[in-house]
Amino acid sequence: MSNTILTAEQLALRNEARTFAREEVPRQLLLDMDAEKVHYPREYIQNLAAKRLLGLRFPKELGGRGLDWFHEVLALEEIGVLGSSLACLFSLPSIVGEAINVFCSSEQKEKFLKPMLEGRMTVAEALTEPRGGSDFFGAAATARREGDFYILNGQKRFIVGAEGADLFMVYARTNPDAASHRAISALLVERSEGVEVQHVYGLMGTRGGGTGRVYFRDVRVPVENLIGQENGAYEVFNQMMIPERMTSAAGALGLARAALEIAARYADRRKAFGQKIREFEGVNFKVAESLTRLDAARALVHETARIIDRLGNSGYVRRMVSESKKFATDTTWAVVNEAMQVMGGIGYTNVYPIERLLRDARLMTIWTGTNEIMNLVIQHEYYKELLAAAPSARDVEADALSANAEGEKVYE
Repeated sequence: MSNTILTAEQLALRNEARTFAREEVPRQLLLDMDAEKVHYPREYIQNLAAKRLLGLRFPKELGGRGLDWFHEVLALEEIGVLGSSLACLFSLPSIVGEAINVFCSSEQKEKFLKPMLEGRMTVAEALTEPRGGSDFFGAAATARREGDFYILNGQKRFIVGAEGADLFMVYARTNPDAASHRAISALLVERSEGVEVQHVYGLMGTRGGGTGRVYFRDVRVPVENLIGQENGAYEVFNQMMIPERMTSAAGALGLARAALEIAARYADRRKAFGQKIREFEGVNFKVAESLTRLDAARALVHETARIIDRLGNSGYVRRMVSESKKFATDTTWAVVNEAMQVMGGIGYTNVYPIERLLRDARLMTIWTGTNEIMNLVIQHEYYKELLAAAPSARDVEADALSANAEGEKVYE
């Protein structure tokens, strides 16, 4: 991205995050995480907190910087070059923190959000269950009210950060008799007796981020740990779409950029048939196509960030956020595949990190809502906008020679 279109403040933050990714994250940590010798890099999160890079959008008095979404996506792209595990762990305080910052009391923010941003409390979002992930309203975990406590039972799986989390944001059914979208509550659940985390997955990629299965067995959760209103998780979930999907989109940009740079530099050094392979159209067109896609994805993510900063939350914002997540992660998957193709056989080995980035990129099109779910949201919100208003410009449908031909426009 050209430095000339960033403000001095934006450029400084981007460079700060870039320096952190370049100098503060040991190569050995990445290798050990991918080899599953490290299951949860708590020190990495503490180092981010020490640099005040966590929860950039949240108030300064709570440990954030009071910045906007545009600043956050700039920083996230730089962290994204480290791969999806570290980018996700960077994002979790932003994701869980969103719910606390928007829906919780000042006392809850002091108790939970502030220590999160200071690196003293690690977090995970517990949404996905064994019966499914995209079907949010089908959650089977239950939280039964007993006096000043909820009694939480159930299990969640594929929870990134679970192994090291001190606090879980949990969606659970609190009214079994209500319609599905009015039956679920969001709770802040501290790690305690009755909370069990199992490391049960052999993940293809995105390793070392503490992904696990979480069991809740008669866990007593104080009523004051409720996020928003009882049975009101629908509103919480709609708000959470923004940080979940924007962080996925922005982190993906960094991963794709890293893969493309490696492949392009390789193509400038590698020779075949007496010349650099970048001089062959079969190679350089892949670089050009990948770069174009990446720039388009970045432009969409940046524009969406500006829209969120101006509008907050709405159907239009949810559409743009879903477009950004879908397009950025699909683009990343395509770009990393092309990077491997440019490099040929050596790209399929662990001599270069392309194979690790490829494994990481694959999950990005699945988590925080599959890209098929993104399509559902996109078309749903678009039809709501389209059918609620007159044509956006002129009535182009009428600009046809036989537009008014009798009996031709039949719809049933």
